[in-house]
Amino acid sequence: MDPVRNPFAPGAGSQPPELAGRQLIIEDARVAIERALLGKPSRSQMFLGLRGVGKTVLLNAVETMAKERGHFTSIIEAPESKPLGELLLPRVHQVLRKLSLTDNAKAKVHDAMRALRSFASAFKFEYGDLAIAVDPEVGIADSGDLENDLPELFVRVGEAAKAAGKAWTLLIDEVQYLGQKDLAALIVSLHKINQANLPVLFFGAGLPQVAALSGEAKSYAERLFHYPDIGALSESDAKAAIRQPVNDEGARIEDDALTEIFLKTRGYPYFLQEWGHQSWNLAQGDTITLNDARQAEARTLKRLDEGFFKVRFDRLTPKEREYVIAMAKLGNGPYRSSDIADALGETAQSLGPRRAQIISKGMIYSPSHGDIAFTVPMFNNYLIRNLAIIV
Repeated sequence: MDPVRNPFAPGAGSQPPELAGRQLIIEDARVAIERALLGKPSRSQMFLGLRGVGKTVLLNAVETMAKERGHFTSIIEAPESKPLGELLLPRVHQVLRKLSLTDNAKAKVHDAMRALRSFASAFKFEYGDLAIAVDPEVGIADSGDLENDLPELFVRVGEAAKAAGKAWTLLIDEVQYLGQKDLAALIVSLHKINQANLPVLFFGAGLPQVAALSGEAKSYAERLFHYPDIGALSESDAKAAIRQPVNDEGARIEDDALTEIFLKTRGYPYFLQEWGHQSWNLAQGDTITLNDARQAEARTLKRLDEGFFKVRFDRLTPKEREYVIAMAKLGNGPYRSSDIADALGETAQSLGPRRAQIISKGMIYSPSHGDIAFTVPMFNNYLIRNLAIIV
């Protein structure tokens, strides 16, 4: 088939042609967005799941939906080093400038700008080309304690949005990379917003450990957030994610080919997109056959191995690689930490720092006490498949 018309475009955060299996999550987000504009509170949401399940895609879809319904939005990808306050500074400034165009909000926007100036000065954040042309407000967001100052700033922004008859939606991807102090301050800020019934919404996305990290940061986080589990698609949804885009291009795919793709990908969205992409390019005529889906395996695995898997493996040190290879050799996870230690001839305690470092890099997580699992689906298969190359 014509590769120019290929509907599948696998990539980090790329919107798939068919957002199958996520309708309930999208609907919950829509309700929260519309309630905010009516001054009605809704719980913040944190999309949790492994790599490649479409968390970023959902976050982008929610941002689009919020914009279409009149929200001002700020979307951030949390890096592993930059502080949250520094990331928020230009985004909050941008939102306040937009809110200042509403006459009814000018006084509240001025107050929020003064709080932002105080906040930036207290933490000595670099402005770059940013100019906050107001005097700081003494005693507001200027203590130098993020858990005290960020909530005060959020309340001022929320008050400005309310005065303008608007809402602000903040979206943060890769939440697991926020430091504990930053995460705690964010949670307290959202709690204050809820208590004040202000039109500010938060949607986050991160690896499964974020729920535990949030609970450790603030015990009431479990009541503040709704944690939709973003996992592999069911068989019917996975097949729809392939079939519908193919049909939309005036082509078709055999049922046996759909079953083959589902079984090989286990319903993981990123893998589905990659397999669909390769199957389309291999197909002759206007139909993807079972044979096309089978032939796509070699191309798909090559692409995944050289990109999706390799980029993550390359972040590990030699000792960390030794650890994850030992995991893979034990078969499918989750894995007992004691079993990994036995395989490496060490104690679980001595391996603790190494394990913690791999967790901090987002490669593994602890689904339950004493257990470890990969955050990347089928990563163990990649390691075993390429053992001769990577060792």
